[in-house]
Amino acid sequence: MKKKIKFIPFSLGDLPISSSFIGSLALLVLMSLTSACTNHEKGTTTIDQHKTWRNYGGGNDQSKYTELSQINKSNVKDLEVAWFYPTGDNKIYQFNPIVVDTVMYVYAKNNSLVALNAKTGEEIWIHANLSRMARRGINYWESEDGKDKRLLFQINNYLQAIDATTGKSILTFGDNGLVDLRQGLDRDPKTLNRAQSGTPGQIFEDLILLGTGTGESYLSTPGFLRAYNVVTGELVWTFHTIPRPGEYGYDTWPKDAYKYVGGVNVWGEITVDPKNGIAFYPLGSPTFDYYGADRIGSNLYGNSLLALDARTGERLWHFQTVHHDIWDYDLTSAPQLLTVNHDGQKIEAVAVVGKNGLVYVFNRHTGEPLFPIEEKPMPPSHVEGEEAWPTQPIPSVLPPATRTTFTEDDLSEIFLTEEERADWARKLKDSLQTGFFTPLSDKFETLAIPGAVGGVNWGNTAANPDKGILYVIALDYPSVYEKLLTLEQIEARTANTGGFYGNARIYMQNCAACHGQQGEGLVGPALNTISERMSMKDFANIIVSGLGDMPAFTDLTAKQIEDLYEFLDEDGASRYSSQFGGGDDGLPEGPVVASGGAPGGLEDRILEGNPGRYGGPYPEGVEVEHERLYLYQWGLNFPYIINPPWSQIMAYDLNNGTVKWKRPLGQDLEALKKGYDNTGVLRAQRNGMIITSTGLVFSTSKDGRVYAFDAENGEELWKSKLPKGSEGLPAMYEVDGKQYLVVTAATPIKFGRDGIPENGEDPDAQGGYVIYALPD
Repeated sequence: MKKKIKFIPFSLGDLPISSSFIGSLALLVLMSLTSACTNHEKGTTTIDQHKTWRNYGGGNDQSKYTELSQINKSNVKDLEVAWFYPTGDNKIYQFNPIVVDTVMYVYAKNNSLVALNAKTGEEIWIHANLSRMARRGINYWESEDGKDKRLLFQINNYLQAIDATTGKSILTFGDNGLVDLRQGLDRDPKTLNRAQSGTPGQIFEDLILLGTGTGESYLSTPGFLRAYNVVTGELVWTFHTIPRPGEYGYDTWPKDAYKYVGGVNVWGEITVDPKNGIAFYPLGSPTFDYYGADRIGSNLYGNSLLALDARTGERLWHFQTVHHDIWDYDLTSAPQLLTVNHDGQKIEAVAVVGKNGLVYVFNRHTGEPLFPIEEKPMPPSHVEGEEAWPTQPIPSVLPPATRTTFTEDDLSEIFLTEEERADWARKLKDSLQTGFFTPLSDKFETLAIPGAVGGVNWGNTAANPDKGILYVIALDYPSVYEKLLTLEQIEARTANTGGFYGNARIYMQNCAACHGQQGEGLVGPALNTISERMSMKDFANIIVSGLGDMPAFTDLTAKQIEDLYEFLDEDGASRYSSQFGGGDDGLPEGPVVASGGAPGGLEDRILEGNPGRYGGPYPEGVEVEHERLYLYQWGLNFPYIINPPWSQIMAYDLNNGTVKWKRPLGQDLEALKKGYDNTGVLRAQRNGMIITSTGLVFSTSKDGRVYAFDAENGEELWKSKLPKGSEGLPAMYEVDGKQYLVVTAATPIKFGRDGIPENGEDPDAQGGYVIYALPD
């Protein structure tokens, strides 16, 4: 019997929103008189990380766990909207709000950092026009005496600091307020388009620990791990994720690989164990992602969980989850710190889940696996020059979070016609190679499950750290990869392309996979007129930064971006792109105290000499044996070919290595119209959870709803409809004894095969931050 969905209406009519400047001044005085902390250690204030939400993910351990107890299983059904703060524009925000004392910090109003009264939503200050800030969040640090309070964030490849009380840039930080993140990466900084990560890193004592965003082309930025002093901006230590001669792991690469290989970076979530001073880094793959003939070897520290001494950057241990990755199976979700009962002993453990859907659990101090992990034989590559690693580490006790096989029985009964099902069945039988860890081919198409955006992504892990329970959001999203093509084959294929884009090779190589060869829209939307929606400058910022489901194209030259902009102007670029736009559009209404960050920090950095995704020449004196191959697209065209459930939330009991419960997360409304419920949501789930000591799991979903589940059995206890979809992490905090849940809701909602907005949803509907509480 079909389960009925109760739609909860959302209204802004009577919400208490104010921008009274008098109230703002009063709150500033209150902030200056209040100290939020009780314990101190090594030059910085420390707090109970499970009772506040001061940094991205809540606290150092990234557990998203709270000991606040006012909201429980019996009263969660009574949650209601306490107040709402609109973003004031139509941009997409994936921000995790943080709360310090009585102040909430959010990203809104044409990419501005805004301080709000966390009880009422009243604006305190606005630092406007921070359009290229790392989109997932910021960090907060406070000195031992409570007099120095600062917000640290990455923007336009710089690290900057803002005074948390006044909202103004701290110009004594770094060089007149700027720390250039492109420096110290063993490349000419002028050739690097991207060095900042999409996530904000972690604060530990007087350090901010950062990963690196690199792009995905050949010869891209190396993903070094770095720590900076939060007061001075001084670089304290660097860890080379692509080892230099004499460093551990150097022999797992060609001898000169450190001079040209990129990637092996943390673009996801860093976890810190403050008690033991250990930082855990989930590392991504080397680049290029899908063909590694110029990087033969197992490629440490690619796809590794890496444990470093947080104070010095010294390697403590590592475990590589994918050897010589040629599938883009990064680690990106936060490693989770738990205490488990294992073989009669209490063990401090760390668990990590990959985009490949596999779950790995280790002794936090030694790196020893708590459950067996077996090196199992895998298929070889038949592409010239490629040498796939002969085995891969597969957990033998813990079941994967996603499907890892695809058969005819998995073909969709919902969104495929009978003819399409028959065609896909024929492909599966005759010409489409499938299987877990099957290398891509230059002769056949390849189906991978999970695919490039499937498995477990950022925001998708949480924990009850004391009970040993790991919570995971997972996505079954297959990638169907075309044949690997050489650069010459690509040029020949696109040289005489007709139709909507004529000879637009740039578009065909970089955009058609998601937006369609005729601009009709596939995974990405159809395209509309661009010049009416954004400037060339804004468009370029989107291309080199990437947002939402759209990757960054840091390897396109300024001329290529300009050509693409002009070419699209005839019939369009997307509203989707305009929502990610930035640039100076003037000052928003409200108590603006500053604009644009530190002076010079938003200067244009579109490179003229970048040779594109295929890469330029190798450095002088470096010789490689095999020609580079190029992947035509990311395989994102056909998410709808698989049967539901498409997204799930689940609980692993790591005391015994079992799945405690799992259930679909969200509901596709187009599938519901066809009579299918409990489907999950078809598109990428980059959402977040909150785990409470009172036995609740709060989770956002791509269906535009926030849910509360029973942490013991997964039973749905409450849900609420948001004004838009959510991709940022939710947060939970307490002010004056009242507990609040805040959810970022500023992403378009799409359903079904064609990405249909819910109920003809107005594409310009206002997003914002929704704050829930129990009634007074």
